[in-house]
Amino acid sequence: MKSATEARTDLFALVKAAEKDGVTTLIHKRDDHALLAPLDRFPAARQPGAFPSHLLSAAQKDFGDLISRAAHGEPQVLRRSRTPVAVLLPVDTNSASHSSDPAAGLAASAGGAVNSQGTQGRGGAPRRLATLGDTIGSVLASGPSGGPTFGLPGLDAATGGLQPGLLTLVAAPPAGGGSLLGLAAARQTALVDGRKVLYAASGPNRADIFRRILAAETGGDYPRLKQGRLTEHEQQVAEELRQQAAVLLIDDGSDLTAEAIAETAPHVEDLALVVVDRLQAAHNARLPLSGDRLPGASQVLATLARTLHVPVLAVVDSADPTLLDLLDADVTLTLAPTSDPAKVQVTVSERDFGAIGSAYLGPDLLHARFLDAGAAPLAVTGGDGPAPSIGTAVERALADAALPYTSGAQQGLPAAATHVLAALRTALAGGDQKALAELRPSLAELAAGPPSVPETAEGRALAAVLSSYNTGVSASTLGHPAAAASVHVADDEGDEEREQVLQPGDEEDEPDSAPFPALKLLKDAVGRSKMHPIKVIRIEDRESGPWPLISEHMDGEPRWVHPDVTSSRVPYIRDNGKRVRRDKLDVPASFGAGVLCLIDRNGSYPSACSAVPLAPNKLLHTGPLAAFDKASAGIYLIDIPVWTRTDMPHPLGRIIDRPDAQGRVWVTTPHIKQLERLVRDGHLAAMPTIYDSWTGKANESLVKPFYAAARQARMELVQAGGEPYKAYKTRLSIALRLLWPKRQEQKSPFWRPDWRMSMVAEASVRHWTTAFKAVQEGHTLIALRNVDAAVFWTGPDTPPDTYRIGTGFGEVKGKFIQPGEFIPEGDD
Repeated sequence: MKSATEARTDLFALVKAAEKDGVTTLIHKRDDHALLAPLDRFPAARQPGAFPSHLLSAAQKDFGDLISRAAHGEPQVLRRSRTPVAVLLPVDTNSASHSSDPAAGLAASAGGAVNSQGTQGRGGAPRRLATLGDTIGSVLASGPSGGPTFGLPGLDAATGGLQPGLLTLVAAPPAGGGSLLGLAAARQTALVDGRKVLYAASGPNRADIFRRILAAETGGDYPRLKQGRLTEHEQQVAEELRQQAAVLLIDDGSDLTAEAIAETAPHVEDLALVVVDRLQAAHNARLPLSGDRLPGASQVLATLARTLHVPVLAVVDSADPTLLDLLDADVTLTLAPTSDPAKVQVTVSERDFGAIGSAYLGPDLLHARFLDAGAAPLAVTGGDGPAPSIGTAVERALADAALPYTSGAQQGLPAAATHVLAALRTALAGGDQKALAELRPSLAELAAGPPSVPETAEGRALAAVLSSYNTGVSASTLGHPAAAASVHVADDEGDEEREQVLQPGDEEDEPDSAPFPALKLLKDAVGRSKMHPIKVIRIEDRESGPWPLISEHMDGEPRWVHPDVTSSRVPYIRDNGKRVRRDKLDVPASFGAGVLCLIDRNGSYPSACSAVPLAPNKLLHTGPLAAFDKASAGIYLIDIPVWTRTDMPHPLGRIIDRPDAQGRVWVTTPHIKQLERLVRDGHLAAMPTIYDSWTGKANESLVKPFYAAARQARMELVQAGGEPYKAYKTRLSIALRLLWPKRQEQKSPFWRPDWRMSMVAEASVRHWTTAFKAVQEGHTLIALRNVDAAVFWTGPDTPPDTYRIGTGFGEVKGKFIQPGEFIPEGDD
């Protein structure tokens, strides 16, 4: 028994003994007696709001008063941050005097459950036991965990949030984005939920952490922020973050150890989350959290999580299963690439159950963050048993040869190669057949153009296995048609407009001898306008207003395959010797008899110039709009409209893959007009709300003279073919790309990203609309890509009549392919 004064002095130690070892302590204040007990003696104390609760620091100040309240029948819950950790209960001293256990005198009025396993002293105390009834009551009374989350709905659903008392590892190869998940949890917990986070940074320094947070919160470019160049909006957000600075505590000392983190954390009042960024697989003498010290550090962090009953999230820069087994975390989140470069898959595993969940994330590395990309399929191997042996012998040999690099023990392999090889080890170790199948095209591409490897024994061993892998792939896949109904269609690498990279001198007018002076014609078309267009936004204005909001993803290009059709990526060698990857489409028998009709639209980009709505002058901030003004053009922030059809992609294409935290996206005028038509025709229920906008007076004929000249030149040159036609396409592509040169060193007579993205969006809308008309007439769309490629499943020689066959702008080339035949590549 302790007096109230003694118990007040030792309160933190007594609570820790109750929480960890189940020790009960009888406390008296004159004639008042109360019992300091662990929560499983009184499960109802876990229910939020059921009884008065007090932070430990506040309870220590008012401890005498709390003893009196508890003694008179009102239990008092003690908590660390928001988590209950112990309870003060009333005691019937008459009953207690006849019992060796003070807990036996707990008043019935408290309504709790008590067992008699605990004693005040630790010496010789039996193990603490709990009945099943106690456990059920504790779990039901506690309700949802209420632990920190990542702020990424798909991942939060897969993990159930970060659980108090558990160590969670985020495992990703170097440059795989693991640190960004740690940052996401810290941002959500501190800046959104307002709860305290200790961010222990063994990798980045505090300045880098701030810049990453600012980039993620504002959508600003992280490389630019590293140069110290902030827009007015970013400066405003930085000042707002300053007001919340007390909830995010950063320790970036170079001598940071797990023991130092464990010593610091208990002194952070109301601590909700500890993030450790990061554990480095490769040994570094300057970083204690690296190399062979990681298993010991992991155990210290796991003990910290259990002792403080808070989640500890640690990032490790390796996805190697051998290392992860040594670290022995309660929960592991493993990041792995997918066949879609816009997605990574996160697999959630628990120590005792293996994989329990999975989610897709969209890496937005420019802005130092991940975006939610929904739930992902889960291949569970079951329990702790070994994963099934999958993969070919050479694939397993490749994974073994890559281990020194994927584990981080050896350096010198390019990050992209390390990323693919680490994903291979993860797929093989987890018995994930689907992930392995998705990886094979990337492995084939890696083996076909092997990276330079260090001149070491490990490097030579890896090079030898890559050579063997390449030989096997070449013999088994290249040049052999598929037996199933399949077609190989060109991906982005096959699109001429996308392949053209701006070079020094491209900004100069073409010589008079050029077959098509595209840039000169585009400048002339804009110069004719009576609206006095602003061709170049000043450099000092580009980092504020609407310009940072414009991105390549506003093009709305569809990248869609019918959900019942299987798509895979395979390597292919062009006639010019360049290695590329193509989509292979396998059509199920349920589609019936038919052939593949490949549609290739001619001149999609310049054709869109015939009537694209643009704002010739600067965009003004017009804010929220009750309705779209047809007299204006610009960019608009809207909700993503619900699209329930499975026979057509979403009308906004890839725009929907990168929503903001509120699920909204920025779109250009062509997509707003498209949504209006779909609402008018009954395909959408209602127009989405316009939450924000930047607009100017619209003009649809600004570049129409350029379209007319390009159309006439095509009719003349397409017949001639050869070099003049190739030069025509090259100069056409350069002129349109010069509307938005991406690098400052690229000189151009233009800098209007809104014009450029509106043109591409207009091409995307026209491509989608024509395909939709064909589907409405009963044709089966198999795939829709970019702004020019569509594949239909049709009868022989029966192309959809919504397309016009020909060589002119907007017209198409149609090819009919029997199942199993191979399409080498498109012409345009």
